[in-house]
Order: sequence, then structure tokens, then C-alpha cells
Amino acid sequence: MRRAFTLAAVLLTLLTLPTSVTGSGVALAHIGRDVQAPLDALQWVVHAYNLTFACFMLACGSLGDLYGRRRVFAAGAVTFGAASLVSAVTTDVLLLDLARGVAGAGAAALLTSGSAVLSTTFDGKARDRVFAALGIVTGAGLALGAMAAGTLADSLGWRWFFGAHALLMVPVLAAVPAMRESRSRTEAQVDWPGTGTFVGGLLLLMLGTVEGPQWGWGSPGVLGLFAGAAVLLAAFVLVERRRRHPMLDLELLRNKRFMGLCLIPVVVSFSFVVLLPLFPNYLMVANGLDSRAAGATMLLMTVPILVAPILAGRLVGWGLPTRTVFALSLACLTAGLIWLTLTLTPGMDATALAGPLITLGIGLGLNFGLVDGAVLTTVPPTEAGTAAGFLNTLRLGSEAVAIAATGAALVNLTRTRLPSTPSPKAVSNSVNAGDITTPLSWLPHQARPAFLDAVAQSITGAWQLVLWSCAAICALLSITIWVLLAQRTEFKALKEQG
Repeated sequence: MRRAFTLAAVLLTLLTLPTSVTGSGVALAHIGRDVQAPLDALQWVVHAYNLTFACFMLACGSLGDLYGRRRVFAAGAVTFGAASLVSAVTTDVLLLDLARGVAGAGAAALLTSGSAVLSTTFDGKARDRVFAALGIVTGAGLALGAMAAGTLADSLGWRWFFGAHALLMVPVLAAVPAMRESRSRTEAQVDWPGTGTFVGGLLLLMLGTVEGPQWGWGSPGVLGLFAGAAVLLAAFVLVERRRRHPMLDLELLRNKRFMGLCLIPVVVSFSFVVLLPLFPNYLMVANGLDSRAAGATMLLMTVPILVAPILAGRLVGWGLPTRTVFALSLACLTAGLIWLTLTLTPGMDATALAGPLITLGIGLGLNFGLVDGAVLTTVPPTEAGTAAGFLNTLRLGSEAVAIAATGAALVNLTRTRLPSTPSPKAVSNSVNAGDITTPLSWLPHQARPAFLDAVAQSITGAWQLVLWSCAAICALLSITIWVLLAQRTEFKALKEQG
């Protein structure tokens, strides 16, 4: 019974956390109209969560090893639930951004400690089944997040989306006493200098990326942020080289096969993840959909995640090399982006979107979970924890940077394509947050149809250029990954010789 409660709590947690990534973007238009927030502040509802989620992964893993995984899991649930409650009730966008950042830190604690709790609670075939269930549940969270957010925002209001997150942490916390406590008694300490320089560097990098279109890319403020990010990230490398127990063992970066596997989630970030919070806003503006319909359309892309991993497992079981399966995955992700770019037209219906979105979902599903297991075969068992931590940090960090960079580019490109308007910057900010209603209210009725068509054409052109750029990045990374995966690691070679 104790194991059942533990499993239920962690599964519910991993169903909830992805919805906060995929759903928050859908709610932005509602939030913006309610609190009258500018886009640069509004975007941090998404960015703050992604940033802290990524940055605190390794630190939370270290805290769990030192002070107990169950204790860190409980602290993460309290943090995530309390921050979600604040998000649901606040009327100040800056407090909302801060609460979302705190929620991301809680999510990092929940994810790292939840997986560790299950690994010490189950073993053998039971553990294999449990972690397979984790992949399915996480995929379900990604699949349902946008639709759930759209449904709640349209019917009950956007606050219920964050309120639901807080309510879901109640049964999670109720199950904590049933969990088995575990910790790793080593001499290692939390790497606070490494954590501080890494978090600070990534924060400045994202802040500069988000504020570039608002302040100007050549402005002293943006250049200063990028310079500060470069200094802190360089300091992070120097700190890690001198630490006895670093947050990141830099020797891992010399393992070519390991690095090839770790680059796969970066392709996912620039092909699949960037669409989750941003593309529903395009559908609401260019296609005239409401939040619920936009979220439902995204199911075309997310539902395949639930079945494609089964196909990947079958292909590997039939003897297909994992390198080939990963190549198929990367090809689907890149081809899906190209297909979407070629077919993107204002007013297009779900039938036209089905092909590219399903292809993208299959591409992610083919590597979903498979890459995590493959990473552990490239390093000695003593480095498995560090390897998994680096993979997840790169995965979530690339997601945060990709979303920030893509969102900033869309705002800038849309503004340059808009016809002469009283406030092209304000219009671009509004429509890229999914709100076309506010700009339309500034115009007389007879001018609105032509303006709506011009906006739809402008935002479509911006999306097409961004998608082409993302496809080029994915293609180059895919070729690099294919080459790196051909390398035999020293660990594997020694293992096979023995």
C-alpha cells in the first residue's frame, strides 16, 4: 500500500508539471487583458518558470542526496503549491512573474526527488514498468496542458489554471508520509558557487534575449546583460574546474557519444517545445480561434507522444540500432518544421495542420525516454547521476532559451512587417500574446477587417522566417548528432573488451 501511494503521488506530480509549461502560454492573452500587463512583463509568466526549472535541477538533486529525497520532494510540493496559489490570486504581474519563478524551483525539486524516490522504492521489472508509466504520464501532461489551460481560461478564468495546480499538490502532500526516505551519505556538498554562477548567467542571457526587442538589440542595457551572462558562465566553468565535487563534471563533455545524446533534447527544444507555449497564440490571432480551440488543435502534436515511444521500443526490440531510431526521430522533427512552414497560412484549418503537427509529435515520441536510458550506457555507473542531471539541465535550459529567443524574434519580426499603425510595437506585443481584441478596439469598425488581415499576414510572415531558422538549426544539430553517435565511448569499449 505504501508503494502504491508513493507511485500515485509521483505520477500525479509528473502529470501536473508539464501542463505548467504547455498551458501557461495559452493563458497569456487572458492574463494580459485582466491585469493590463505589457508583453515584456507578461512573457515572464512562461520564462520565469522555465528558467528556474532548468537552473535548479542539479542543485535540487544534490540537496536530495544530502538531506533526503522524501524531504526535498515534500519541500518541492509545498513550494510549487504555494507559488501556484499566489499566481492564482495576485493582481500584480510582477508578483505573478516572481511566483512563477518560485514554482519552477519547486518543480525542479519535485522532478529530481520524485524520480529518485521511485528508483529506491521499486526494483527489477517493477521499476521498469514504473518508469515506463512515468514516460506515458509526462507525455499526457504535455498533451493535455494547452487544452486544459484553454478550457479553464475560457470557462472559469485563467486563475483556475494555476489554482488547479495548487489543489493537486494537496493529495501529493498527503502521500508523503507513505514514502521511504533515502539519501546518499557522501562527502559531497551542494555546489553553491557553481549554482550561483550558472543561474545568474542563464538569467542574464534570457533577460537580454527577452528584452532585446523592447530595449533595442544594440542598447547598452541589452549589451550589458549579454556581457554579464558571458562573464558569469565563464566563471561557472572556472569554478567547476576547481571544485572537488562540482555541480557538473566537465570531463563528461569530452565523451562524444554522451554529448551527441545530450544534443537530442536541444533539437526537441527548437522544433517541438518552442511551439507549445507560442503557437496557440498564433492560432488565436491568425485563425481566429479561442483559447479552448487553440489548445485542442495542439493535441494533434502532443497525442502522438503517448504511442510513439511504444513504436520506438518495438523497433529497438526488432534489432534496429538506437542510432537509427534517433535519426528517424530527428528527421521527423526537422521535416515537421519544414512542412509546417510551407503550409502555414492565415485561416488554415486543423486538417492542413494535422500532417506537420502529427509528424512533430511522432518525432518527439520516438526519442522520448529512449535518450535518457541511452545516456546511462555511455558513462560508468558512478557518473550516472551526474550524467542524468546534465541531460535534464541541458534539456530544460535549451527549452528556456529557445522559447525566449523565439518569442523575442516573433515580436521583432511582426513589428517590422506591420503596416503603418499608431503603435506598431504595442500591436506586435499584443498579438504575439494571443490578444487581437485589444488592438482592434483602438480602430473604427470599418477599418478593422483590413487591419485584421494585415496583422494575420504580418504574424504569419514572422512565423515562417522563425520556423525556417529553427529548421536550419535542427538540421545542423541532427547531422552533428549522427556523427557523434558513431563514436564509441571509452567506457563502452572497455566494457566490451572485458
